Amino acid sequence: MIRLVDLSFTVGAFELRSVNLEIERGEYFAILGPTGVGKTKLLEIIAGLQSPTSGNVWIADENVTALPPERRHVGFMYQDYLLFPHLTVRKNIMFGLHDKPKLERLRRVDEVSQLLGIEDLLDRQVKGLSGGEQQRIALARAIAPQPRVLLLDEPLSALDPQNRRAVRREMTALHAQLGTTTVHVTHDFEEALVVADRLAVMNEGAIVQIGPPEEVVHKPNSAFVADFFGVENLFKGEIVRCDSALSSTSEAYNAIFKSGALQLSVIAEREGPAYAAIRPEDIVVSNELTHSSAMNNLSGSIVAIEATGPLVRLTADVGVRLVALLTRQSIVALKLDIAAQAYFSIKAAAIHIF
Repeated sequence: MIRLVDLSFTVGAFELRSVNLEIERGEYFAILGPTGVGKTKLLEIIAGLQSPTSGNVWIADENVTALPPERRHVGFMYQDYLLFPHLTVRKNIMFGLHDKPKLERLRRVDEVSQLLGIEDLLDRQVKGLSGGEQQRIALARAIAPQPRVLLLDEPLSALDPQNRRAVRREMTALHAQLGTTTVHVTHDFEEALVVADRLAVMNEGAIVQIGPPEEVVHKPNSAFVADFFGVENLFKGEIVRCDSALSSTSEAYNAIFKSGALQLSVIAEREGPAYAAIRPEDIVVSNELTHSSAMNNLSGSIVAIEATGPLVRLTADVGVRLVALLTRQSIVALKLDIAAQAYFSIKAAAIHIF
């Protein structure tokens, strides 16, 4: 549905570098990355609000690179919504329907307002409405013309956490109902994991990884992606092979990952320099050494305990800094406290090597 081919854009010191991306028809696709990496600029190029320095933009098998925005049939919603404060909600939604007959415009406004549950706001002024209400109005205006592509630039960033969760659910439900190809830009990886079928991670003007959310989170392809997704246990070291292939059909083998004082049994596909990433939730913590199916059993003392909502973030010194996540109940049951000795079990399959 959307295809970006060798797309580049340069202005001053900023540049997008050789972006190649394909988004399927009806897909909900998220683009993530820190501030300033080019996420919004990429949306603006798809929408026709900016022209690429080189490369092409295809929408529905049509090369739209030279087409103006109004001929691309794209809905665009900026993070600050850009509503017209001097117009009513009805007229804001109707704004993108100026080329339609009046009766059709009124009918379409009624349809989208019912879809988003804002019928009672239609005759009110935008000024004074809550952030959640303004977000729904901006979304209604973007989908009113029935675009073939919907572009959302940080659509939830202005909302408080409670409204953000509620609107997030509404947006996924709306996408399931309409099936509009959607590109959602955000810096919030939790948001992307909830809404997206697939996602792309950007850094320094380039796409550095694409895939289903679970795959990108659990199998980052670089230290940057691992760090961006909160993999606090990230170690740089070396892989040393210790046996032959695990099976005749697999290139994977048992190996040792060495990083200073840390040695881990892992499953690898190559030798030499590598990173090992361990998600905190994949570490089993106990107050006594147990024999389990885990291939790695480390011991150390607890140096920090931090409550983070329903979970507790536990930091230990096992020769290196290691972070694990536990429930509050587990902390109490295990009687874990600062300076206490604890044991940490990690399955080889839970250690991602790249």
